[in-house]
Amino acid sequence: MAGPIYALDTNVFMDWQARYYPTDIFASLTTKIDGLIGEGRLYSPALAKEELGVVGTAELVGWANSRDGIWIPTEKLLAAALAIQGRFPGLRDPKAEYEEADAYVIALAQLHNGNGIVVTQETSAAEKRNPRRPMFIPDVCRELGVTCISLQGLMRREKWVF
Repeated sequence: MAGPIYALDTNVFMDWQARYYPTDIFASLTTKIDGLIGEGRLYSPALAKEELGVVGTAELVGWANSRDGIWIPTEKLLAAALAIQGRFPGLRDPKAEYEEADAYVIALAQLHNGNGIVVTQETSAAEKRNPRRPMFIPDVCRELGVTCISLQGLMRREKWVF
């Protein structure tokens, strides 16, 4: 295997395609992401794909639907995700109306035995002015010893230049 396995949170896809790096301007980013997918190094929980179906743009949903192989089924991550939620109940948003992908993203990285890296645009609770809950993905990753980076961190780690 050429490098680490990246486990992407829903917000990475949103920030990439719908907010900061739209594909009509950053076409080469799509090519580089597809390269990681082709190498078997980029995955995300199926729950993230479900979230994209609710909040994503039509283009993003189309992109997600055309890359079936990256979405890891919930049942493969369920036991590990439930263990994370049990240990860190503050990770769950008490106002969420559906199952969130956060614990599943972390569980996905954990499955790769030290070679998994969580990619999220979330910041830790300590960095927020009025956090709506006591823990976010970076907080739990820190507690578990799982590497956690942003999309820009992924770009730097992979030495991508645009």
